[in-house]
Amino acid sequence: MSPRKPQPIRRALTIAGSDSGGGAGIQADLKTFTAFGVYGMSALTAVTAQNTLGVQDALELPLPLIEKQVRSVVSDIGLDAAKTGMLSSSAVVRLVASLVKELRIPNLVVDPVMIAKGGHPLLTEEARATVRKHLLPLAAVVTPNTHEAAALTGLRVETPEEMRRAAKELLSSGAQWVVVKGGHADSQDAIDVVYDGKSFTELRSRRIETKSTHGTGCTFSAAITAGLAKGMRPPLAITRAKSFVTQAIAGAAPLGQGHGPTNHLVGTTSTWR
Repeated sequence: MSPRKPQPIRRALTIAGSDSGGGAGIQADLKTFTAFGVYGMSALTAVTAQNTLGVQDALELPLPLIEKQVRSVVSDIGLDAAKTGMLSSSAVVRLVASLVKELRIPNLVVDPVMIAKGGHPLLTEEARATVRKHLLPLAAVVTPNTHEAAALTGLRVETPEEMRRAAKELLSSGAQWVVVKGGHADSQDAIDVVYDGKSFTELRSRRIETKSTHGTGCTFSAAITAGLAKGMRPPLAITRAKSFVTQAIAGAAPLGQGHGPTNHLVGTTSTWR
């Protein structure tokens, strides 16, 4: 019997900001990649002083350094998928979009991070238009919450019907798949609307009453990225990501005085307890 061929190592890159509290940003992304068995890499766009109570300060990194991080990873290790998170300014958005095109970065998931849990702005108003014009056309999947979808489209986005309308509008920008997340909406269930240009799908999960929800958007988009890196089609990657985030919220232990992190170790051999 011939020996089994070793399975290829799947690789994913996160281009996002750092969260010193470990619940969101590249920290959440890398933990999620690991939970999915994917080798994670990062290119930092910004550094934040952040905890469960909010963002105390943030510093955008120089554009040449952001560019060198991405080129360094792609030229040597390579990647099977990538995601964006906090991009902070139009200049960073334009840079990342140009690198995605030039380096032919595959399976891009765009998480249009705009505002931290505590209300601190993470993307300038000017940059919102840049995201829609330059980054969304490159996205395999884009994952705005209702507030972000409203900011990107100029539409009211609160009900499932309004989420579908926003998803349609965002897909017209060039993204292949849109997931409008309803976790922030006021309803008994957490409803996400998925649209591929042909049909809508609603993903529902029970709403969990907890303060451990910091970084859920980062975790969700990172889980989709990991799924795409492993060769999943977007519908399966999105469904698996939804399930993972729900379990991570349910399995979280209380940390900090504000909005604590989810449990990225859920389902692995290591646990917090």
